[in-house]
Amino acid sequence: MQKRMGEAVARVARKVNHTVENKTDSLGKPSAPARLPLGAQRGIGSVTEGIHHISLANNELKSLTSRFVTTFSQLRELNLAGNYLHRLPEEVTSLLHLRAINLSRNRFRRFPEPLAAVATLETVDLEENEITEVPVEKLASMASLRSLNLRANPVGPEVRLLVRPLIPFDLLLSPEEPVP
Repeated sequence: MQKRMGEAVARVARKVNHTVENKTDSLGKPSAPARLPLGAQRGIGSVTEGIHHISLANNELKSLTSRFVTTFSQLRELNLAGNYLHRLPEEVTSLLHLRAINLSRNRFRRFPEPLAAVATLETVDLEENEITEVPVEKLASMASLRSLNLRANPVGPEVRLLVRPLIPFDLLLSPEEPVP
């Protein structure tokens, strides 16, 4: 049953992504838009409160909507690895229970700064992105952060200079490339 629910969430996420890309306000075909009745929309809230882990890995998502984030406000783990994401909505800061997020193999060029405001975040995986800029000061103030994976990113030299006790978490980086 959980597998079917996961597949359904992935289908909805793809439809939402398509809707955002085409700047429309309904899901489904224009001739038969899929709209939820108001009662069903209210009922979704009670269902989503029990969802703590979502994996939308490898679904070709290009964006994550603020509506998605606010709908699943009780998330503890979110796996968005292997998509085409390059930013996160500011509403990510409302995920008050989020402990782990996997954003590896996406298209981020900068550390997604809304994550720095998520007080409960313990693990951030940003391996294999295009990150060159990291807000070092903000990271150092993330009290719950235990692990930040920036392997396979072209991070700047200032990040490599970070050592304990300046940062209270494990910072995972790829070895520096030898200069030819």
